[in-house]
Amino acid sequence: MPRLFTGLEIPPDLGFALSLKRGGLTGARWIDPENYHITLRFIGDIDAQTANDVVDSLDRLSNSLRFLVRLTHLGSFGGDKPRALFAGVEPSEALSRLQSAQERVLQRAGLEPEGRRFVPHVTLARLRGTSAEELARFIAEAAMFEPLSFVPARFVLYSSRESTGGGPYVVEETYPLSS
Repeated sequence: MPRLFTGLEIPPDLGFALSLKRGGLTGARWIDPENYHITLRFIGDIDAQTANDVVDSLDRLSNSLRFLVRLTHLGSFGGDKPRALFAGVEPSEALSRLQSAQERVLQRAGLEPEGRRFVPHVTLARLRGTSAEELARFIAEAAMFEPLSFVPARFVLYSSRESTGGGPYVVEETYPLSS
């Protein structure tokens, strides 16, 4: 299997609303709306047996409860050398619980612990050569960010090919969330 990660899909209507933020930022490689997602756990390149263990392990979490996800602001990663523009997710205990549960079962399946702190977000663009000042101006001009909300019905196991940012992503498995 190719490179794997788990995530939440962004509904098409929210993807369209987020796509309206596209344009006007030097050095931005905009992500296609159909590839918008919230990464829960990056898994990486693994062998077929480990991939099967991952699928089985995640299946145990399909009884997790549904919850509200709110996208509330624009932000960036990279500080003085910005590398990504994102829509930030409001902190949620339920989202954190789902992500932590995935982390636990994936470690039991033999994966190394995730090295980065969980910061839920939807990447809108990968940046190269964008100055921090230009990005700050872009975010300030796009400041009218009406919060966007949805209740995910499932989480998914995605695969991707190594590429220059932003997909295409393929849904390999789906795991329903309970009402």
